[in-house]
Amino acid sequence: MRRLLLIVVLAALPAGPAQAAFAPVDQPGPPLSVPSSKLAAALVCGKGVDNAARAPVLLVPGTGATADDNFSWNYEPAFDAQGIPWCAVTFPAAGNNDIQVNGEYVVYSIRTMFARAGRRIAIAGHSQGGMVPRWALRWWPDTRVMVDDVIGFAGTNHGTTSAQPDCPRGCIPADTQQAAKSKFIEALNSGQETFAGISYTEVYTHTDEEVQPNADNTGTSSLHTGDGRITNVAVQDICPADPVEHLGLGTVDGPAYALAIDALDHDGPADPKRISTSVCTPPLMPGLNPVTWPADAAKAAVNVETSSGDTVTHEPPLACYVTAACASGGGPAGAGAGNAPGAPAGCADTRRLVFHVSAGRARVTSLTVFVDGKRVMVKRGRRLTSVRVPALPPEGVHTVRIVTRASDGIRRVAVHRYRACAKARARNRRLRTRR
Repeated sequence: MRRLLLIVVLAALPAGPAQAAFAPVDQPGPPLSVPSSKLAAALVCGKGVDNAARAPVLLVPGTGATADDNFSWNYEPAFDAQGIPWCAVTFPAAGNNDIQVNGEYVVYSIRTMFARAGRRIAIAGHSQGGMVPRWALRWWPDTRVMVDDVIGFAGTNHGTTSAQPDCPRGCIPADTQQAAKSKFIEALNSGQETFAGISYTEVYTHTDEEVQPNADNTGTSSLHTGDGRITNVAVQDICPADPVEHLGLGTVDGPAYALAIDALDHDGPADPKRISTSVCTPPLMPGLNPVTWPADAAKAAVNVETSSGDTVTHEPPLACYVTAACASGGGPAGAGAGNAPGAPAGCADTRRLVFHVSAGRARVTSLTVFVDGKRVMVKRGRRLTSVRVPALPPEGVHTVRIVTRASDGIRRVAVHRYRACAKARARNRRLRTRR
């Protein structure tokens, strides 16, 4: 997950109703609420996925990152060189919004890749991306027989103490849900943490400044319960002097990559005893361009820190399907239609919205921005990476739709919803005047 950079002063919202008992692990999952066209557009695949000769890997990015930010300059070229087929998924708002919605994208990706490959798949993810596949496996039991390996780099499996489920000054939904004491984390780990037939390799670093605590295998990333085969391992168990921090663990670290390859190449999870200490000198993974990777890493870090999403003051309500009493398998318990998963639960200053656009390894060449159904902007260029949206009306809930076309010929659509907050704007103006 990423740290909160933009602080918006918001009025506190009332807490949601008490949550009923969690659904049993064998309760069938609900229908996906996200339109299939959006789910399909979010999944980009390399070569060799159809009728795959080996298990293809689903790459899942962390909070604030697109698949391009997280994997296009490291894992994708490394897997291509190894002949490992892969697909990568990008969540709405770069994963900053409701993780329950992101879970639906993972469910769709698992089902799609399994059908295309004709065999079980593997999943590798960083930070939120190391954890959210477990949300899919917990609440959609049909996906379990489709997955062989789950590999997490600094996964927020038990949340992090650096975040809180309530943030009166405003924060992104995904941060509240990845707090160590959030209802989301409680639901994620209800019943059992792992499932039979799936191997779990959970990689972490002692020097993680974001996902804490991770001092040993009792920390947040490690898993312990259930019927899956589990390896919890710190990269310092292989390379004691490895100083890698949070973002680097899932993007450039050689020992982390070696553990992932070991898990993919063997039955069961990774075995640290099979990893040579030669990966420690230097501790960088293959696949990195020796000339451009420092700039690639810096760009990814900037994109993560500047990505935007909804602003909330409380953790989004849990979806109804997580409860044993839910008959419909639908959205958040006790919530009306205007508060569905992904809808803004707080309000935000909507005068300076900047969105990063990506098309995986292709180039975005044109984009069109619609606000509340009205076209407000068209941009064209050889490679578009971001767009600043004109200020939205000062009150009400507004929908921003960004339609992109890329060099691969694919049309992609991203939709973001915001509740504008005139009071917050007025207060911000007063604060600036006083300074």
